[in-house]
Amino acid sequence: MRRIARISLAIILSLAVAILTAWAGLAMWYRLPVAELGRALAGVLFILFGLATIIALFSRFRIRALVLFAAAFAVVLVWWSTIRPFDHADWAPDVARQVTGTRDGNLLTLTDVRDFEWRSATDFTERWTTRTYDLSTVQTVDLFMSYWSGTKIAHVIISFGFAGGDYLAWSIEVRRQGGGKFSPMADLFKSNPLVIIAADERDVLGVRSNVRGEDVQIYRLKASPEAARALLLEYVLDANALSTTPEFYNSITTNCTTTIVKMMRAVGDVVPLDWRLIVNGYLPEYAYARGALDVSLPMSVLREAAHIDGRAQKSGLSPDFSRLIRVGVPSPTPNAQ
Repeated sequence: MRRIARISLAIILSLAVAILTAWAGLAMWYRLPVAELGRALAGVLFILFGLATIIALFSRFRIRALVLFAAAFAVVLVWWSTIRPFDHADWAPDVARQVTGTRDGNLLTLTDVRDFEWRSATDFTERWTTRTYDLSTVQTVDLFMSYWSGTKIAHVIISFGFAGGDYLAWSIEVRRQGGGKFSPMADLFKSNPLVIIAADERDVLGVRSNVRGEDVQIYRLKASPEAARALLLEYVLDANALSTTPEFYNSITTNCTTTIVKMMRAVGDVVPLDWRLIVNGYLPEYAYARGALDVSLPMSVLREAAHIDGRAQKSGLSPDFSRLIRVGVPSPTPNAQ
């Protein structure tokens, strides 16, 4: 029995060492400040060290091997803790600025609201504006899903509707450098900072539906004006904090979905943990199950009506873009525009 217990413990420890070794090897590959060959060599050496540790766990040297591995991994963690996000770089134009806001009573003034005019992915007119919104006129919250890689993963955008038909969309994105690309794997390892973008819908949604050809869908949320205002102000608080204290984007722990969940919890909404918060392409089904959408209709009907691509293409990114993409979209809120 003692031998079986030792073997079982060795197997459990081996799995733990294998996971930690894989993480450390990838961390070195992505973040060591040396040339590619040096990063590859460091990662391979640590992986070989981890494999040697696993073999030793089944021998009489198990304690010594485990202590050495723990010490080596502690060194990696110390190095990892020293990596901080940078706030100045040659950013790609569409993520070059971080929105900030100030509030004076019901008036919310936002600086660096994006209003790009897109003609193609590489041909666009840059515009960053300062705008003032009356918080007492916030009426609706809409969830946009932009499917860029199949049906399982999407980019999430939240848009707030104001009386009179104005909309302001918020997008939490990777702040990549000029020429850089989004990599879910690399962004698990402190590769790029986070940025919060506030923008016109025909900019931040139109570039995805009309220029990149992504499948963009809209779901109108069942939220009171009071809840909508509270969530909007959480976005502003997070944006202001990010402007002074940069954070890393992380494909699992700090991304366009998890940050929204954090904000919703901050305003008092209960958001239970669910696998659809990670595999976020199914987020509309999660919202439906939570009663946040129009549950008087089947989810299949909401999905079918949610696709904005045809209406967006027809609008041609006109000033009437926001109204046109909502034509025929079911809404649980009687005051929706």
